[in-house]
Order: sequence, then structure tokens, then C-alpha cells
Amino acid sequence: MRIATWNINSVRLRIQNVIRFVKEYDIDVICLQETKTQDEFFPIDDFKNIGMKHISIRGEKSYNGVAIISNIPFIKETHENFCGLGDTRHISVILKNNITLHNFYVPAGGDIPDRKTNKKFDHKIKFISEMESFFENKKNINTILVGDLNIAPHENDVWSHKQLLNVVSHTPIETTSLIKFEKSCNWIDIMRKIIPYEEKLYSWWSYRNRDWKKSDRGRRLDHIWVSKNLSDKVSKGIICKEIRDWEKPSDHVPIIMEIDLK
Repeated sequence: MRIATWNINSVRLRIQNVIRFVKEYDIDVICLQETKTQDEFFPIDDFKNIGMKHISIRGEKSYNGVAIISNIPFIKETHENFCGLGDTRHISVILKNNITLHNFYVPAGGDIPDRKTNKKFDHKIKFISEMESFFENKKNINTILVGDLNIAPHENDVWSHKQLLNVVSHTPIETTSLIKFEKSCNWIDIMRKIIPYEEKLYSWWSYRNRDWKKSDRGRRLDHIWVSKNLSDKVSKGIICKEIRDWEKPSDHVPIIMEIDLK
């Protein structure tokens, strides 16, 4: 089974890129973030036309939005309202193969890494804390967590650890919070299980860079985590860097996990 996660930065604007990706990379389940559309305008038919008939969406006008699109049926669909704000940042399904899949879009946090003066940053830290509390109260088996977590937790998840220590997405309070959540709930960070911490690894490159590839000032903001019992079943983890060169690209690229559930 191939599961992908992608912050698409408007599914309606980039629907042809998503369809191309699903077909060319043989994806079974794709989780999207920042779909930026109300549910009634989500391009459901485009997915159904390529056999992705099982679709769970949770969107709002112009902002946020998450979706899970699959060729594997769902047993159950649900979501949580983290921080009580009613924004569309989480969706979850139980697949027919009894895998529980959570798709998250964690708040970006604004520009100032100060909880007292920046409500957006405070929201982000509270969101991570509530995620940890949510999973601590659950028996975490046969579970996959994916999404744009908007934090690059390790030194080589950013182009310059020293220069980004005070930049939102890599500040100590964020990285400490995310790593604590990962460890306390026994998650396995798939990309860092496959690719050593010593290697640079990114999934996002700013639109501000005229030549993103030449400057290569990236950050690993997108993640796939699995419960410990699934870790040994994962055969591949791929960051599709080449897709950043497609026409009208998102600033994020997809991540693929291949898992053998036989």
C-alpha cells in the first residue's frame, strides 16, 4: 500500500498536479492539507474518474482544509476540533484493512515566536499539546499519522540550524514540543528511520527563492509517523523533490510511504 501526504496549497488550483501524481506514482491513499475550499466545491469527480472512490473531506473557504482520498474503502470517518476553534485542521479514517489514518494541518504560527505577543504562535503550541493529550489516551496500534506539522524538528531538517533557531518552524519550543509528542506516544518518524539524521532532508522550499533548487534553503515540515507495531512493515519512504519543478507547484512536495500489510 502506498500512502502519500501533500500540502497542496489549493486543491482546485492544482488538481491536475494531484491527479498526475496519483497516477504516475501509483498512490493508494493520498492525504491533502491546505485544500482551501468548501466541501461543495471539492473536485470529487476528478478523483472518482481515476478510481479513487473513497473520499473524506473537511474544508472551509480560502483557508486550511484537509482531505483523505483512497482506493481502499473506509470503515469510519471522524475528526477532532483541536483548540476549539472550528478550523479544518484534522480528519481521520479507519481503512478497510483496519489501519487508522490521521491527517493533520498544524497551524503555521505566524512570524514572531512569542506566545505572549503572538496569538498564532500560542495556538500552534497549544495545538501540538492537544495532539499529544489526544493520542496519550488511546491505544496507539495500527495507526498512521501524516500531514504538514509545520515544524522541522531536527538540525538537518533545515538548511541552517543556527540561522533558523529564532525562525518559526525551528525554534526550540516548537522542536521540543514536537519531539516530546513523538516520543511520549511512541511514534516512529518514518523518514528519519529510513534516512539518517546526519543527512539534510527537506519537503518545503519558499516561493521567495528565485531558484529554489540552486539555493536549496528547505525545511522538513511534512511528516509520516507510524505506531511502533507498523514500523517493520514499512519498506520505503520517499520525498518527491522533483515535483517542486512541476508547473504551478505547491511550495511543499509529497511524501510517500510504502507499507506491506500482508
